[in-house]
Amino acid sequence: MRRYGDSPDPARRYETRHGVYAILPRDGALLLTHQSEPEPEFQLPGGGIDPGESPLRALHREVFEETGWAIAAPRRIAVFRRFTYMPEYDKWADKICAMYLARPVRPHGPPREPGHAAIWTPADLAADLIADPGSVGVLRQLTG
Repeated sequence: MRRYGDSPDPARRYETRHGVYAILPRDGALLLTHQSEPEPEFQLPGGGIDPGESPLRALHREVFEETGWAIAAPRRIAVFRRFTYMPEYDKWADKICAMYLARPVRPHGPPREPGHAAIWTPADLAADLIADPGSVGVLRQLTG
């Protein structure tokens, strides 16, 4: 599995965290989420899989919470890992990130996740805005 970002620190304990993230293209743009805290940053919509939840159910839930949009036809296109600190949970994580390509079909209102905003950005600029190096790597592989 490809790894992005920093190498793990052998002196640190990491908790494995499985997550799902969506690349959502429409009319030459990508739907991103902007998270205002703990650090303002653009991200692909997605997040952690709750206990007992399937990856696809988590993907639909996370995209809806962070963007307000419903999605269709998700297809897994990549998996990567990264070792990182998660300040919102105050823990170090070995994040296993499954990336999906999906179709945004309908907005249902504003994001329900506090501190998130749904942002449409030109597809060719998205990789320059996103903070996560793994998401950027997958986007660049997808767009050539």
